[in-house]
Amino acid sequence: MSESSPDPAVHTTSLAPFGFETTLSDEVPGVTVPWQGAHAPSPRVLMLNDDLARSLALDPASLRTAEGAGVLSGSIPPADSATVAMAYAGHQFGNFVPLLGDGRALLLGELRDDRGHRVDLHLKGSGATPFSRGGDGRAVVGAMLREYLISEAMHALNIPTTRSLAVVTTGEQVLREGGPQPGAVLARVASSHLRVGTFEFAARREGLTQPLADYAIARHYPAFGELTAEDRYLAFFEAVVDAQASLVAQWMSVGFVHGVLNTDNTTISGETIDYGPCAFLDSYDPATVFSSIDHGGRYAYGNQPAVLGWNLARFGETLLPLVNSKPDTAITALTAVLDTFGDRYRRHYSAAMAAKLGLDKNANNDNLVNDLQLLLADHRADWTLTFRALADNLRGHSSPLDSLVPPDASDAWLGRWRTSISARNQDLASIADGMDRVNPAYIPRNHLVDAALRSATEGDLEPFERLLDVVTTPFDHRDERSDYAMPAPESFGAGFQTFCGT
Repeated sequence: MSESSPDPAVHTTSLAPFGFETTLSDEVPGVTVPWQGAHAPSPRVLMLNDDLARSLALDPASLRTAEGAGVLSGSIPPADSATVAMAYAGHQFGNFVPLLGDGRALLLGELRDDRGHRVDLHLKGSGATPFSRGGDGRAVVGAMLREYLISEAMHALNIPTTRSLAVVTTGEQVLREGGPQPGAVLARVASSHLRVGTFEFAARREGLTQPLADYAIARHYPAFGELTAEDRYLAFFEAVVDAQASLVAQWMSVGFVHGVLNTDNTTISGETIDYGPCAFLDSYDPATVFSSIDHGGRYAYGNQPAVLGWNLARFGETLLPLVNSKPDTAITALTAVLDTFGDRYRRHYSAAMAAKLGLDKNANNDNLVNDLQLLLADHRADWTLTFRALADNLRGHSSPLDSLVPPDASDAWLGRWRTSISARNQDLASIADGMDRVNPAYIPRNHLVDAALRSATEGDLEPFERLLDVVTTPFDHRDERSDYAMPAPESFGAGFQTFCGT
């Protein structure tokens, strides 16, 4: 099935085979549809992640050719793989939609990375598919560069995430609300693109849930293959619950706001996926919402752990018949696991915050952390700068923290914190250095991202490339980068919104 034919003047025969495998469509054909990307008039590689390409045994020079750009745009099918669009369902803002799927995406195939792990190479913005629901299937340069930048920043922050291989311009203009914009396709890499929504789709089709679950277990949690059927699927559910509890704890620790935490954006692997309306906190406020479509604040920063728990409940519902043939028994078993999500999240978050504050991870630091959050919220202090300022405070430099929270407000908390720090009987400078190794000096500041994407859309890629260099080395403080560490001016922050890019 093909929406359009590739440019007959360009052929893939000169490219070495990518080495693609197609295990998902081979083993679980019910969740994919054969499909080819739309024609791109003049595909050109705008950004290429050379290191990531080499880790997948791909040649960066070949990817930059006309043929390589054609494949990475979806316009030219790779010689060694049958490309597919993936089907899934999902709860969007709490409302169930029985058929969503890759409305503007294409799975080129599966590769092995340099650790031997199977990964997907997936396109975003490659044209309409059977799942487009009236959309044009396209993407624009600004939105695709946003995902490239922030996914690579998240990787540098050691947070599980899809990664970006390339952004390819298509040579066409795409009409969006603000007017025509240059079209682009993102090529991204993931452990897989299996989502809670994939299971919600399968659960409503006879005989599809078990092969999908068996495939997901073999791919992501192979040790469970040795368990009995009665235990295997419950262990699978527990592993996903823990992976998502760990993931959202890491988001919260760096002030990341996903923006659209629907079940189709909740992965089985525990990786962050889809960076449409995402952003990072400046001043600390749990009610922070950036997404233009989140009118009720469902996916506000502080709501993210509860939302992930809700999404996992929907995942558990799809596994009921696999866990036990008796519904009541299956519900009891799955609920018992789901009920551990809150404790798992708190444990992961407590460990992350202990590291950020230089505290003993085995001590109970909850009151200290909670009181710090109240202090920061009261004074609208910058989340990222605070932890670097605390490390400076241990080194005897009080002015960075004083500029964020007045000393008369922070002194009592600082005294308690320093007492806890002292209990470790370690050199304060060493503790401060350890804090700097986990607390970024630089995040993708919203005003800098916005400015860089505007410049890139207008044809100037230099601000984007400079910002990318900074956020992919986030812990390395340099004086010449001071502008990249500063929060947005008040005039920018008021009313700032992010958009999905569709």
